[in-house]
Formats: sequence, structure tokens, C-alpha cells
Amino acid sequence: MTPPILPTHRRLAPVLLLAALAALAACVQPQPGGPGSHVSREGRYAPPGAAPDTCWSKHTSPAVIETVTSQVLASPAQLDEGGQVIRPATFRTETRQQIVQPRQEQWIEIPCPALMTPDFIRTVQRALAARGLYRGPVSGQMDAATRAAVRRYQAPLGLDSGTLTLASARRLGLIAVAG
Repeated sequence: MTPPILPTHRRLAPVLLLAALAALAACVQPQPGGPGSHVSREGRYAPPGAAPDTCWSKHTSPAVIETVTSQVLASPAQLDEGGQVIRPATFRTETRQQIVQPRQEQWIEIPCPALMTPDFIRTVQRALAARGLYRGPVSGQMDAATRAAVRRYQAPLGLDSGTLTLASARRLGLIAVAG
């Protein structure tokens, strides 16, 4: 028995599906500076004029937007000749969004990947635990709980990011301050 001949579009469907999946996979590859990325000079990702052998990440803080609601005069009050109100003024509610603080991008210097060993990360976890910011296991993994603790440590310092900065590592006493 001969297999049925499928129309061309049915034979191409699996090929097109594979091509679409490959294209989609390319879209979800981590981008330099994206969440959790540690891209260094080796990745050619650094601010202009950065010193050699330094590692950087770009942090983007989102815009702060607030919703403003106001009452706007729709029609003024109608008065008679004596100044008495015949019909009161009417107002309408208008709601709009307003950018309070625009999105900001900043370069942050980070410990280079060679320094981010499991032993170093365990030290980070212990330092954050000593400050009451980390309650997870001292695993040596830069996991979500560790990143959340790093974010809690850095937020009061003006950086809402789970990527450990070199300055924060120095403040924690984990990296010597160059003098």
C-alpha cells in the first residue's frame, strides 16, 4: 500500500514549526545586562573608558509612573440676575498617567566571573545572613534567594538590583578596597 500524498503545506508544516521554534529560542537568549547576567570585558560589554580587567553590568531602573486623578469643570454654574445659583457647576473626573521619574540606565562595576566561585558566594550568603537579609542555605549558588538578599542590601544604597556590585562586596568586607 502506498502512503497517501499529503498536500505541500502539510509536509512543510513540521519544517516551518522547527524554524519558528528556532527563531523563538534565539529571542529568549539572555541579553547582556539582563536579569542575572554578569557580562564582563571578555563579552565586550563595558562603559566607554572602563579600565581593562574590570567587569560591568548595565542596570536599568524602570520609570516611576503615577496615576493622577483630577476634577475638571465641565460646565460653570448658572446664576440668575440676583446671583442665586440656578444650576450648580458640573465637573468631570479625568485620570491620566504621569512619569514621576524616567527610566534610568547605569553601569555598575561587578566582581568578575572568576571571583564568583562557590566559596565566594557562600561568603556573600554568610555576610548577608549576619545582617539579617538572607535566611536560605549557605549553598554557594547565586540563586533567587541570594539575589533577593543582595537586592535588600543594595536598595537602601540606591540600587534596586540583585546583581552584586563591586562597591557592595567591598562594603560587606568581601573584597579589599584598593588604596
